[in-house]
Amino acid sequence: MSSDLIKHISDATFEAEVLQSDKPVLVDYWAEWCGPCKAIAPVLDAVAAEFNGQLVVAKMNVDDNRDVPARFGIRGIPTLMIFKGGDLAATKVGALNKAQLTDFIKSNL
Repeated sequence: MSSDLIKHISDATFEAEVLQSDKPVLVDYWAEWCGPCKAIAPVLDAVAAEFNGQLVVAKMNVDDNRDVPARFGIRGIPTLMIFKGGDLAATKVGALNKAQLTDFIKSNL
C-alpha cells in the first residue's frame, strides 16, 4: 500500500489540503482499476520520501470523488498536477518513471 507520507484527499478536503497548503502539492488522480495508476504508486512513494518537507504528495480516487477531477478537466488517469500557492502550476498525464517524475517536480518546485 502507499507510504505514510502520501495524503489521501477527497473533494471535501481538497481546498484545505491542496489549495491552502503552505508547500507545493503533487496530486495524483487515480482509480483502483487503472493499471498504470498502480504502476506509478511505488514511484510516488519514492518521491514522497525524497521530497519530504519540500513537497506534499497526495492521491485522489476519481471514482470516489467527482467534483475536483471535473473542475480540472481530468479525462485520463493517472493525471499528476502540481499546485503552488493555491494555483495549478503544471500537469502531466500518464505514468512516469522515477526520473521523469523527479524532473517534472524539480522543474515546478
